[in-house]
Amino acid sequence: MKVAILDDYQNAALSMADWSRVRERAEITVFTDHLVDADAVVERLLPFDVVCVMRERTPLSRAVIERLPRLKLIASTGPRNSSIDTAAAEEHGIRVTGTGYKSVSTIEMTWSLILASVRHLVRESTSLRAGGWQTSIGQELEGRVLGVLGLGNIGGKVARIGLAFGMKVIAWSQNLTPEVAAAAGAAMVTKDELFRQSDIVTIHLILSDRTRGLVGAADLALMKPTARLINTSRGPIVDEQSLIRSLRARAIAGAAIDVFDVEPLPAEHPFRSLENVLATGHVGFVAEDLYRTFYGDAAASIAAWLDGQAASAGDKLGSATGKAG
Repeated sequence: MKVAILDDYQNAALSMADWSRVRERAEITVFTDHLVDADAVVERLLPFDVVCVMRERTPLSRAVIERLPRLKLIASTGPRNSSIDTAAAEEHGIRVTGTGYKSVSTIEMTWSLILASVRHLVRESTSLRAGGWQTSIGQELEGRVLGVLGLGNIGGKVARIGLAFGMKVIAWSQNLTPEVAAAAGAAMVTKDELFRQSDIVTIHLILSDRTRGLVGAADLALMKPTARLINTSRGPIVDEQSLIRSLRARAIAGAAIDVFDVEPLPAEHPFRSLENVLATGHVGFVAEDLYRTFYGDAAASIAAWLDGQAASAGDKLGSATGKAG
């Protein structure tokens, strides 16, 4: 059996979990680079029986799955993965497994971006390294308005931290109720009111047909010129071109973004150079404890599957021997 671990950018997979049970029955190959072209992905994966994918980094569409006759197991990280065509996998007898997940790292990343953005930390650090001293004036959070777009598992905890900073918290989502908002210490408002009132707008929604492009030019136009947009959810929730236009015109103070329409972010993308953008490479979930959960659970599910394959092969051999006798 051959196992491929894809998109292990930090070359961390094998050190973050015990793969010994997998090694007993299979050969493991780790790929630290990322392939964009679907044909290249197929060519790489043709020899493998098992593929371990990190979140949505490499999509496994029907067009890819149908060209991988050896593939029998997709071990995904996280509880769900919208980039895997699970219907196609099922049709071809390919099992798809997931792992545990904790949202702590994304919640902490959200507040890292908020604080770094309002206090210009990257600019100040870069200036200091170049010999400078005090180049900007930051903003306090106390008394400001935090607008939370999506008050679920992550958004609710982000809201409560906002309260600890002394912020007024308001929230909106398509299914939000006043009772759920109040339980998180937030006031439920309309979508327009959220964008109009907030000093910080932070997005915590699952990407779906309903949320794709949910934040557009009209919403951004409602924001204060001193307001900032934070996105640690998924890039396509925000209309990217509208956000770029708003930032270039300095219609809002800035954006702090960890997620993008295309990942990895193209080398010449404006988010890499706009002065009022703090951008990071989708590292909200890239943290030690969560990686140990991801790879530990993935290794366990692969090992269990390999054990099952070995047992099945043994049963078939025993049956054949019995018939021969």
